[in-house]
Amino acid sequence: MTLETIDIIIIAGYALALLGIALFVSREPAGHEKNTEDYFLAGRALPWWAIGASLIASNISAEQIIGQSGQGFAVGVAIAAYEWQAAIVLLIVAKYFLPIFLKRKIYTMPQFLNQRYGEGVKNLMSVFWVALYTAVNLTTVLWLGGLAVDSLTGWGVMGSMMALAAFAALYSLYGGLKAVALTDIIQVVILIIGGLAITWFALDALPADGAAGGMAFLMQEMPGHFEMILDEDHPAYFDLPGIWTILGGLWVLHFSYWGFNQYIIQRALGAENLGEAQKGLAFAAFLKLLVPFIVVVPGIAAVILAQQGDLNAAALSASSDRTYGELMGFAPAGLRGLVFAALIAAVVSSLASMMNSISTIFTMDLYRSARPDRAEQHYVTVGRISAFVAMAIALVLARPFIGGFESAFQTVQEYTGYIAPGIVIVFLLGFFDKKANTVGAYTALVGSVVLNLIVNAAFPDLPFVVRIWIVFVVGIVTAAIVSRMTGAPEEERTVQLKDIAFGTTPLFNTLAATTVAILVGLYIVLW
Repeated sequence: MTLETIDIIIIAGYALALLGIALFVSREPAGHEKNTEDYFLAGRALPWWAIGASLIASNISAEQIIGQSGQGFAVGVAIAAYEWQAAIVLLIVAKYFLPIFLKRKIYTMPQFLNQRYGEGVKNLMSVFWVALYTAVNLTTVLWLGGLAVDSLTGWGVMGSMMALAAFAALYSLYGGLKAVALTDIIQVVILIIGGLAITWFALDALPADGAAGGMAFLMQEMPGHFEMILDEDHPAYFDLPGIWTILGGLWVLHFSYWGFNQYIIQRALGAENLGEAQKGLAFAAFLKLLVPFIVVVPGIAAVILAQQGDLNAAALSASSDRTYGELMGFAPAGLRGLVFAALIAAVVSSLASMMNSISTIFTMDLYRSARPDRAEQHYVTVGRISAFVAMAIALVLARPFIGGFESAFQTVQEYTGYIAPGIVIVFLLGFFDKKANTVGAYTALVGSVVLNLIVNAAFPDLPFVVRIWIVFVVGIVTAAIVSRMTGAPEEERTVQLKDIAFGTTPLFNTLAATTVAILVGLYIVLW
């Protein structure tokens, strides 16, 4: 597997365009130096199309492309539940959560927790999120991206990871969120075009008439890979437990990720206004419907291609995470460069987003609390340094933390599942329960981890999605009871819902209804 001259030209053109645009949009007017709002929230001036595109570019990382194409190979379209249900969650977040966040003009999720529960909860979650984003999220994206780049270039996994990290740092450290969000327009276009190209090529290579015929052939030959709801005897039932993917803890993971995850929600916090933020999330919800067609379907096609001898069946059997890398090598010159550029776009956009969010939380919630009287430019510098350090740490941790797992995508879900119920509980009660207090918040956060460990030890064969749902239900009831037993919080800490407008525009309502209708149709067809 080698890159031809045309591939290198395409990749170089993409890289130069990205760097040029990042530097251009990062400029400040003469006499103006970047302050924290400029660097961490893009001056609160992001339009809806930038928010939506950046949400998708940040989300579709190596974890999604490599991990979900591998799950498509091993399991099938059932893994698309992680994408399609997220569309519903995005719409709920836009309508009910964003008005609260933007009303309070916060920079970070810990800042809301500070306003609602106090500095102790804020500090606990700030340290947790910085550690999680560095040791789990950054490492996963680096490792999977390194695997794919190595399979095509032969640079070695560590060399590939270092190259990806350097590229992400080069275009994002100077400009901050503005550089990340506005260049994500390029990233998402490259992602979609590259993803559609590899899907078309993989389907066209099947023994059928064209790509459309290949899709029909695939559905006919592999009906088990086109079922959203798996039976209990399916080998992947533990990870995707049938009807419980709709009724259970998968929703908890989605709300934790899309509603209260700094490197996702930060784009909406940088919006021009609430209406732009809500349109951006609706746009992202619609784009989420497309993701399985450009990520999961090629993985399913890889099963047949491997049987035909077009792909390395031994490598795919050893690790399904190598599926996308094998597909890239199978693509012809030119298309290979485009798909490679799409993969790089997925990886570096996610790395840049995570770096920016780590630096935001570290600088605004931890460092600024300890040193509150420094100049704005000092905090911007601290943000850049902390982002760089986080990336360096992730490079060291990637192999020992992620390299030994069979499926990195499912591994990340397992890791985050231990704390996700607690995170969702403290925010939901913080929004809608005026009696929720600091003791209740600690109960939810600590109890989430402890109860997960207890349930997992007592019922090791219980699917983790079901376990997360049990922990969430028990946790939210317990936190509410403990709050009522330990005294109400101060009135100024509670969210005054009567002062917040939850209404949405006809355009948002139309986009939401269309997205839901498409999603219902997909589930009916693929049930």
